[in-house]
Amino acid sequence: MSLETWIAPQRTALVIIDMQVDFASPEGLSGQWGLDLSTVPAALVAAERLVEAARGGGVPVVFVGLLTTDESDSAVWNERSRRRGLDPDEGPALCRAGSPGSAFVGPRPAPGEPVFRKTRYSPFWDTDIDAVLKGMGVDTLLLAGLTTECCVDSTARDAFNHDYHVFVAVDACAAYEPDLHAVALKTLDLNTAILTDATSVVAAWRA
Repeated sequence: MSLETWIAPQRTALVIIDMQVDFASPEGLSGQWGLDLSTVPAALVAAERLVEAARGGGVPVVFVGLLTTDESDSAVWNERSRRRGLDPDEGPALCRAGSPGSAFVGPRPAPGEPVFRKTRYSPFWDTDIDAVLKGMGVDTLLLAGLTTECCVDSTARDAFNHDYHVFVAVDACAAYEPDLHAVALKTLDLNTAILTDATSVVAAWRA
């Protein structure tokens, strides 16, 4: 079976994960903390190509973003930070509700497109994304986003466990360390997802 059949518009949704200021922009917290964002711009561009092709081909586009509050920071979440030598009570937190860092960057939702705001790595943990996708008749997900080894990986695993066919556009994802990106993709390929790239997907949706 061809990629064109596997990711046919009538069965597939494109899911854009955590492409937000705090993860992707120099002025966001990841940039301020000195993380290497050098691979992020290319991933944003590839994701924008996917979004354009999806909208032109009738593929639903779904956006997922982290949105945290004091209430969503559980005791375990905060204690893990402390055990790693970080004080969650000092300094700003990632993608705080109402902060510029929580805004989407690169591809942005169009009016009417579903947007899911999560408080953990995977939207399948604390949103109704599964019910919405099933209601749309979707059984296949194409994932793009940040970061490969964290929220993309977690979303892919949970999607697979919810019985979705999972594809990951490798060039529309990024990590702050090249080895993390490579290992995450290898693990995803072995266990939960089929790897592809933006050029192949765009060609399939335009066929």
